[in-house]
Parts: sequence; structure tokens; C-alpha cells
Amino acid sequence: MSTAPTRGRPRSERARKAILEAAAELLLARGLSAVSMDAVAEQAGVSKATIYRWWPTKETLALDALYTEWAAARPHPRDTGSLRGDLLALFRPWARLAGSRPYGRVIAALITESQTDPVFAAEYRQRFVEPRREQGRATFRRAIERGEVPADTKVEVALDLLYGSMYHRLLHGHARLNDTFVRDAVDTVLDGIRPRPADAGGHEGRHAH
Repeated sequence: MSTAPTRGRPRSERARKAILEAAAELLLARGLSAVSMDAVAEQAGVSKATIYRWWPTKETLALDALYTEWAAARPHPRDTGSLRGDLLALFRPWARLAGSRPYGRVIAALITESQTDPVFAAEYRQRFVEPRREQGRATFRRAIERGEVPADTKVEVALDLLYGSMYHRLLHGHARLNDTFVRDAVDTVLDGIRPRPADAGGHEGRHAH
């Protein structure tokens, strides 16, 4: 009898994992608009009541499913010793994963929902947007501490340029999101923020004291 209270948690965790996996598979196969809680419940082998215990809407379930899948596949960002290396280590695995399956249409649907539902919008930013931006901020903080870029670097703008360019390709599909594009995007942004040497006219660069 003493072991009974511990049995619910493994079952709950298994059910939760099965729901997230089923939701991810259905979302990628059919898209958010075609996925229902009934379909997820059937594929996961649980009741709808079990799903609603954790997720009030299919949008919140989709957000959690996407977050969980990406978090599991994403390696922890490395400190490579340089800002360029750190940014490539951060963005290349993400770009490979994002481009490997039809994530674009799922993200597009979540963005659409966030435009009409302020509560979901706040959750979307907290769960999906901010964790990735904070990883980017960490790479810039290390670079500033190394003296690699100026302390007054507009980090938020740099992150918008980097993430914005990659989501642009992911959502619009006008060109490939691959390692080459990640490298070019990183180099283009860094060219705009790295300290410049003194020019030929004797003017000092931003890194001079």
C-alpha cells in the first residue's frame, strides 16, 4: 500500500509524453487547422479529459508540443571562444531542424493565433520566443566580456536581424534555410557591429579608447 501514491506520476508522465508526441506528429502531418483534440486523444491512447487537464486549447498543446520537440533535438549552445562560432553553433542546429520537416506552417498558425489572442500571445512569447532570444543574448554577453564587440552593441536589434532573417525563409519558403544561409546571415550582421580599425584618414574606430 505504501507504494500506491508513487504510481500515478509515472503513468501521468507517460500519458503526457504520448500526448505531446502524438500532437507533434499530427501537427506536422496535417497542420494546426486540421488537428483536433479528438485526433490527438485517439493517437495518444488517452481520453480528451486527460488532455484538457494540462492544455485548455489545441493551440497551447501545439505550442508545448513544438517547444518539447525542438528542445529535445537542440544541443546546448557551446562557448566556442568567439561570437561567430557561438552564433553558428546556436543557429545551425536550429536551421537544420526547422528545415527538416514542415514546421513553418505550424509556426505560422501559432503566430496567427497570437495576433488575435493576447493571453496566448504572452504564452507564445514566454515559451517559444524568449528562451531562444536569451540564448542569443548569452552569446553576445560573452563576446562583450571578451572585448570582441563594443559594450554598447544593440544586441536586441542584432537578434532581430538574425532570427528575423531565418524565420523569413522558414515562413515564406522563397529560399533555402541551410548552413550556408546561416553563415552568410551571421557574417553580415557581425560585419555591421564588429569594431572597425582606424580608417585611412586617421579617424579612430569604435574600439579605440
